[in-house]
Amino acid sequence: MNEISGRLEGESGLIDKLNTYFAGKIVRKDLTKKIKEGANVPVYVLEYLLGMYCSSMDEEEIEAGVRNVKSILAENYVRPDEAQKIISKLREKGSYTVIDKVSVKLNYKNDVYEAEFSNLGIGNVPIGEKYVSQYERLLAGGIWCIVQMEYFYDEADKNRCPFIIRKLDPIQMPSLDLEEVKAARSYFTDEEWMDVLLRSTGMEPSQFTKRVKWLHLARLVPMIENNYNLCELGPRSTGKSHIYKEISPNSILVSGGQTTVANLFYNMGNKTVGLVGLWDCVAFDEVAGIKFKDQDGIQIMKDYMASGSFARGKEEKNAYASMTFVGNINQSVDVILKTSHLFDPFPAAMANDTAFLDRMHCYIPGWEIPKYRPEFFTNDYGFITDYFAEMMRELRKISYGDAFDKYFKLGNNLNQRDVIAVRKTVSGLIKLVHPDGRFTKENVEEILRFALEMRRRVKEQLKKIGGMEFYDVNFSYIDQETFNEEYVSVPEQGGGKLIPEGMNKPGHVYTVSHGKSGMIGVYKLETQMTAGTGKFEKTGIGSDREAREAVDTAYRYLKANGRNISGLLSTTTKDYLMHVQDLNGIGMTKYLTLPAVVAICSVALNKPILSSTVILGDLSIGGTIIKVEELANTLQVCLDSGAKKVLVPITSAVDLGTVPSELIGCFNIIFYQTAEDAVFKALGVE
Repeated sequence: MNEISGRLEGESGLIDKLNTYFAGKIVRKDLTKKIKEGANVPVYVLEYLLGMYCSSMDEEEIEAGVRNVKSILAENYVRPDEAQKIISKLREKGSYTVIDKVSVKLNYKNDVYEAEFSNLGIGNVPIGEKYVSQYERLLAGGIWCIVQMEYFYDEADKNRCPFIIRKLDPIQMPSLDLEEVKAARSYFTDEEWMDVLLRSTGMEPSQFTKRVKWLHLARLVPMIENNYNLCELGPRSTGKSHIYKEISPNSILVSGGQTTVANLFYNMGNKTVGLVGLWDCVAFDEVAGIKFKDQDGIQIMKDYMASGSFARGKEEKNAYASMTFVGNINQSVDVILKTSHLFDPFPAAMANDTAFLDRMHCYIPGWEIPKYRPEFFTNDYGFITDYFAEMMRELRKISYGDAFDKYFKLGNNLNQRDVIAVRKTVSGLIKLVHPDGRFTKENVEEILRFALEMRRRVKEQLKKIGGMEFYDVNFSYIDQETFNEEYVSVPEQGGGKLIPEGMNKPGHVYTVSHGKSGMIGVYKLETQMTAGTGKFEKTGIGSDREAREAVDTAYRYLKANGRNISGLLSTTTKDYLMHVQDLNGIGMTKYLTLPAVVAICSVALNKPILSSTVILGDLSIGGTIIKVEELANTLQVCLDSGAKKVLVPITSAVDLGTVPSELIGCFNIIFYQTAEDAVFKALGVE
């Protein structure tokens, strides 16, 4: 009982704060729900009216305001099935005010702009040039407006349109003082502010875990960050497209089907910029249906997603719209990860184009968001959505991409595209949760971890599709004070350790040894085999002569002794490609011969090594097994990296006395005597 009353007191305290610092800019969201069910208008249209008439704490005033809004919608909102009734009223009265979605096109034969009313079903209505130049979005998909119309039928000129637009006002907040928002933010705790943001989108935060709250907020980043590319795939009924269709008049949802370069980017015929120049966010619903009529459509989209510019004709155009891709995943994530990859729902031209997918800054795991139930929608106070949309629009002008530089630096597995993606996500979430720019080290660390995970999800899938080109997926960040390095995992891929649990692919081997810097680190060998003539190629080693010699020694050893292991192992009819990764960034190691022998045998026999296993020790040119240096320290690194089993040369058995017993107890230690013995035991062959 005390817990419930405490929560209620907290809620009333939050409402008091909202009423104090955002008076006239908040609305009770259950009012939106009640009216929304009877009127098929976007939320921001409804709340524009509710903000005018119901922005109060007084129940009687609210009730009167709701009656007023219902009356306005009943009288002025045009339902498609009642269009003729409204037109008749307009004719009878001579003037009438309507709420409708208005789009405009240029009739170049007569050199006049003409408006089309979506629900009213009338077109070719002359509209003044001042409206078109003032509200350019009328030309790109249209916007909801309150329009004062007149009707005048001219007997003398029967070809003249009888409908006249006397006054047109887009349904949007006139202005916003961002400094006022920043000043007010300091009076709210982080949790309170996140709850207000979620309620402003219509959701009830008390029904969600902290993780699900962050996933909902991530959906808003394309609206608050310029040129942000986001993807969310997940089950149906989780609100993926709702946010882009209903919450902001600054975003447009392109529903399925075909689109054109002219519509999206630039129409060379009438020299007008497409959707990306007129909206803050262009969202594609049902990604499986995306199809360009133009052959160069995806190429231009890739160019735009990478640089925020595109070339059409003789000139290059810049735009700031973010790109969002949402769609459905019909199978469980486990099944998809085993059979294909998480971008599979995209059309084949996109799903197999690694250059296109690499431009995604964030992949929201839609399968983690529960299917919406009635209690997920709030009855509490939040910002009027139009006010909230303007707030996000103003915040697009600033960036907090460097927010974490004071406290952390990024690990060495992040390339330039990864860094840009992480910085953009961090910037967007900081602007949402800390618009005043005040945040602690803990605040920014939480957001940084989230941003790294969202980008790593993209990279993991690229690795599945594109192979070794995208090997560097072990994302991490380093504390500038303690120099501790923290690795960030994606939940569906297993733990955050360098050596993951579960079976690896054949040819994937982990070893732990000394690097060039003298430190002990983890190295991963990934090997691929194709039909060929016995070529052996190495990547990832760079110009390190000792490391190159070590893996060459392994191949020469197998050429001479491969038959002792298996008749299936061929160094004449197969080609091998080996990539070596320095997972800790401590410099390449020269102790690679034995791990390379195991890796080549694993891929040749199409048999993975045992789960969570590390190969220790090495092999000399003459075939002698070399024992492990600093066994105790090496085993500690194995433990920290997630290893459960270690293959140790029998020559190192004498050094086990130097290893603490509790450390030995953490592993299943498997001893081997020869290189062949190591291969059989690593592959689990008796």
